[in-house]
Amino acid sequence: MDTRKEIFLKDYKQPDYYFDTVDLTFSLGEEQTVVSSNITVYPRLEGAAASSPPPPLVLDGVNLKLVSIKIDGKELQKEDYHLDARHLTLLSPPDTARFTLQIVTEIYPQKNTSLDGLYKSSGNFVTQCEAEGFRKITYYQDRPDIMAKYTCRVEGDKTLYPVLLSNGNLVEQGDLEGGKHYAVWEDPHKKPCYLFALVAGNLQSRDDSFVTRSGRKVALRIWTPAKDVPKTVHAMYTLKAAMKWDEDVFGLEYDLDLFNIVAVPDFNMGAMENKSLNIFNSVLVLASPETASDANYAAILRVIGHEYFHNWTGNRVTCRDWFQLSLKEGLTVFRDQEFSSDMGSRAVQRIQDVLTLRELQFPQDAGPIAHPVRPHSYIKMDNFYTPTVYRKGAEVVRMYKTLLGSQGFRRGMDLYFKRHDGQAVTCEDFYAAMRDANNADFANFLLWYSQAGTPTVKVTSFYNSEAKTYSLKFSQELPPTPGQALKEPMLIPVAVGLLGSNGKDMPLTSVYHDGMLQVVSTDGKPAYTTVLQIKKKEEEFLFSDISERPVPSLLRGYSAPIRLDSDLTDADLCFLLAHDSDEFNRWEAGQVLARNMMLSLVADFQQNKPLALKADFVHGVRSLLSDGSLDKEFIAKAIDLPGVGEIMDMMDIADPDAVHAVRSFIRKHLATELKAEFLKTVENNRSSEPYVFDHSNMSRRSLKNIALSYLTSLEDAQITELALNEYKTATNMTDQFAALTALVQYPGKTRDDVLADFYGKWKHDFLVVNKWFGLQAVSDIPGNVENVRKLLKHPAFDLRNPNKVRSLIGRFRESPVNFHAKDGSGYKFLGEIVLQLDKINPKGAARMVSAFSRWRRYDETRQTLAKAQLEMIVSTNGISENVFEIASKSLAA
Repeated sequence: MDTRKEIFLKDYKQPDYYFDTVDLTFSLGEEQTVVSSNITVYPRLEGAAASSPPPPLVLDGVNLKLVSIKIDGKELQKEDYHLDARHLTLLSPPDTARFTLQIVTEIYPQKNTSLDGLYKSSGNFVTQCEAEGFRKITYYQDRPDIMAKYTCRVEGDKTLYPVLLSNGNLVEQGDLEGGKHYAVWEDPHKKPCYLFALVAGNLQSRDDSFVTRSGRKVALRIWTPAKDVPKTVHAMYTLKAAMKWDEDVFGLEYDLDLFNIVAVPDFNMGAMENKSLNIFNSVLVLASPETASDANYAAILRVIGHEYFHNWTGNRVTCRDWFQLSLKEGLTVFRDQEFSSDMGSRAVQRIQDVLTLRELQFPQDAGPIAHPVRPHSYIKMDNFYTPTVYRKGAEVVRMYKTLLGSQGFRRGMDLYFKRHDGQAVTCEDFYAAMRDANNADFANFLLWYSQAGTPTVKVTSFYNSEAKTYSLKFSQELPPTPGQALKEPMLIPVAVGLLGSNGKDMPLTSVYHDGMLQVVSTDGKPAYTTVLQIKKKEEEFLFSDISERPVPSLLRGYSAPIRLDSDLTDADLCFLLAHDSDEFNRWEAGQVLARNMMLSLVADFQQNKPLALKADFVHGVRSLLSDGSLDKEFIAKAIDLPGVGEIMDMMDIADPDAVHAVRSFIRKHLATELKAEFLKTVENNRSSEPYVFDHSNMSRRSLKNIALSYLTSLEDAQITELALNEYKTATNMTDQFAALTALVQYPGKTRDDVLADFYGKWKHDFLVVNKWFGLQAVSDIPGNVENVRKLLKHPAFDLRNPNKVRSLIGRFRESPVNFHAKDGSGYKFLGEIVLQLDKINPKGAARMVSAFSRWRRYDETRQTLAKAQLEMIVSTNGISENVFEIASKSLAA
């Protein structure tokens, strides 16, 4: 029997019953764990409004052994309830104002490889309850709009599990007979069950404290195995920085006296924001200069900030239902992006966020699993923790700030918390707070939540030299997506500046639009950037008193998640690259030039024409390298070419081999022409000083290492020696791994030797070994699928560990040459792995199978080979709902 049921947003109904208090007791055992729950239940409707007899109470439960069930202390008989594989239904609950439900279940955490619910990881008990993991712990209404106050008593062996943690405050602890002990935790704040957490294990903590702005002292503890405590310095620094930032920027103070973080090696997610007990994947907590790169340090900063910020945007105010997931995730991603911007370079952070959006979310928006920021339906909720919900969701939040300004956005946030603290709410509630706090007109804006696909905005310009006016005409087009053939125009904020021939911003005083003259100056002072609101399919805006034909700087700061199609010439783009005061648009101008050039060269390659690089492009890169006034990390981003995926996304039929060949040609040509400049860049940006993670040092390393990467594309013996020297003398993982990455681009003895040397050095550190796996997996060397197959048998690899799977299998999918190999070997390999992984961890398997989702983008040969794997997966008996949903939608499109 096929039990896969599609759940729809339109079918949402309020629960018939709510829970007031939940008292849990866990008796942790080596064979099984006994969970006792004591729940106070009350009906949604009372008195005359209540139905008679009262409706059944349906509880969710998966892989549970029911030991006993009582209501108000009285044992239920078999005829009083119905039990199946997914639900426990109380057929005739009491017709009272409230009653107590007592349930005892038995669970088997040691056998739980899904890493959902309560499971055993490296000797420790750990929970993961979002989205629907709590139903694997006890029978419960496992939905986010059931908010209750929890107490949790944990009992376990004192030697094996000296640390017993749960949410809230520790109110009691002591010893028990038989070498056991207990701890009782009480959380004073109401929460949904997805935020419940428990950890029991042999852990030690780094302790610190933070004094809130109201003077309350909060104890901070980061728990890890004893050997890893020294690697938590950066994590603790970040946590304190995040707490202060949330107070300074949003006026939000932490609300308990204790905040715990636990790092575990086996975790499906990056981290989880459980109230006061955040559980993290080790890779996002542990860092030392010797073992973690700048990218790792930056990721720890971002994710620890993200999970802490959830305390208000997710915990204090949560989602009514899972369709509203972006209400907490999109909003909190926006907040972590702003935090990272304030802790580093705002321009570089914006560039990185947009790169990630284009690399991960744009392809999803253009494929068979495209869905709106608020999906309309799902089979398995785990599949909707997607770049669309998170990344595009963050862009939707950013548009509120663009439209309202910083102060208006803060007013909206303040009203949101004032109205909804302690509630489970919807995206409309957030929208209403932003609108009402600012008396704003947001016509068409809610469509961003309900329409899938990336809008394309076309812009044409016209300068009237006699009237001294300049017009911009916009048209928006939203492509059809599965289930949504026709789309309505949306409110799209486009931030615009105009540059004069001197390269300076032109003052803007007013703009004529839709029969009205709108003043854009503030306090009588001219503006240099104004936000135009595109609300209709076609719009025109007219600027007056424009003394010469300007060059428009369009979509400054990337003010909306769209594809922009403008009439800017190459000369205009070169001018913007040299002069735009908006650093994002400076970078973007260079990227547009590079994308256009790469597409042109791909066409030449496909027609067997000789490849040639324009001299002005080489000159542009040379100018960037020698511009001492620019931020070094900005230069590094500006000289990096668009990725293969981004270029393939712009082609009618994606050709990974052609795009890879063109990108390799450009890199080698630039390295040849600019060898002296790249060598000088490496030389000038070396440092023997101790590692410091700050913007200036990170920028210097970033520029040095991209220069080294370009140079090694020359396959020159002297350059190889230079890179080997960089590898051997590196004093930190950032520089060592960058040199290693540069050296392993091409097969041969040097590659084999340096990979063996790196593994020999770091085989004792599982996080560094994961980097080693990932580097080999993503390689574009010919026939790499066989190397990856061999690595599956490596003693350090374990298919049960999500980090290792992401490092090896996940990174392999990112090699366009080998995953999309013309002989289908990459597809076959992934198809086999998906079926193996699905038996262990369906959530992880679903993430892997999504790589097939855009199979129709490729040539007929590749389409046939990829489709065969999807058909094989879908027709396999017993595949999970997670994998079935992604694979079947991919096939159906």
